[in-house]
Amino acid sequence: MSKPPSIQAALARAAEAAAEAPRSVPAEDPVWRRRLVMGDPQADLDQVLAILAHHGLLTREGWLRSDVQLISVGDHFDWGKPDERAPVAASGLALVAWLAAHPANQAVMLLGNHDLGRVGELAGFSDACFAEAQAEADRIYQGGETDEAAEQAFLARWPQVPSAELVARDFGNFREVQRTWVEHLLRVKRFRVAHAAAPDLLVLHAGVTREDLDAARLPPARRGDANPVAAALNAALDAAVAGWTRGPLVIPGLHHPGNAAQGEGTGIFYQRPSLLPEDAERVRGTPRRRFDPRRLPTGLTQVVGHTRDKRSRAMLGLPPTGARDGVLRHLITDGARVDYAHGAPPPPAPGAAMLVFTDGAMRECQAPDYALFDLDTRAAATAPGPEGR
Repeated sequence: MSKPPSIQAALARAAEAAAEAPRSVPAEDPVWRRRLVMGDPQADLDQVLAILAHHGLLTREGWLRSDVQLISVGDHFDWGKPDERAPVAASGLALVAWLAAHPANQAVMLLGNHDLGRVGELAGFSDACFAEAQAEADRIYQGGETDEAAEQAFLARWPQVPSAELVARDFGNFREVQRTWVEHLLRVKRFRVAHAAAPDLLVLHAGVTREDLDAARLPPARRGDANPVAAALNAALDAAVAGWTRGPLVIPGLHHPGNAAQGEGTGIFYQRPSLLPEDAERVRGTPRRRFDPRRLPTGLTQVVGHTRDKRSRAMLGLPPTGARDGVLRHLITDGARVDYAHGAPPPPAPGAAMLVFTDGAMRECQAPDYALFDLDTRAAATAPGPEGR
């Protein structure tokens, strides 16, 4: 079955952009008719574009429509099976290049842990070194199981990574050219930590709590306003990038890449909400990999990706029954009670904090079944009829 002309054109535009040196198109000053959030685009570029086309967001020339703003919540790399690594690596790069070829305020590019991994755990790898490490990691990590004795020898040879699994699976589609693009987009301030979509509406990869905003040095009185929250988080990134010359990029107190000595990466791009008793100690302090959702800043709705329904339910102590891909979900807390459900969030209540989850396992869904979040209606975006696509 042939692809629609808009998708064919977008694939061509993406290939052209990826073949050039890294670049970012400056912001423009249009009026947005639709403002949409796209959950983690860890899927083939054809699938990403099919979702956008289904929602009527593409022109026949292969770009976003001029009155559409799209916010990507990050994680543009790493998915698929080992035998798919080469095409998947190229697909992720093409998506990043295609997004960056749009004006900066039209295609808003937020960072995820997989994007930062290129300049974090993988900062010192060449393609040849990574291929060597990955061949070894593939022997150690198989079928979801790790040969722990062999891994110790592996980490002695590759101390810049925390595990064989990270090289074999988590960041398994790495290429040097991806790092070149990520570094460029960081230095020109195209990749951002957070985006303020409204005074009470913040978009970012994984969510922040009061402790994270302590680390960002944002006064408590300003934490219910998305604009100063986004500004503080983005300023912390920019300060870290300005002082970064080599090695892994660290954002003090907010993002620490992993390594063999310290273990897995921690911070606001890795963390997930958890109410499990075994995570009680892990949610204390920062940076970390788990947070207590009851510590979310009140008065703020955070639109996030990073965590699928099945994992969210498990970490909140809920049964897996009813877990679905493709749907929006929300979490509401008043600081004591935590409620989690499918669908768009209700209107904000005084003293409450909310998360809206947009990671719907993009590669597991049919394009029409994958929900985008409409920032103006604060619900799943409504796709137009065929005549509007």
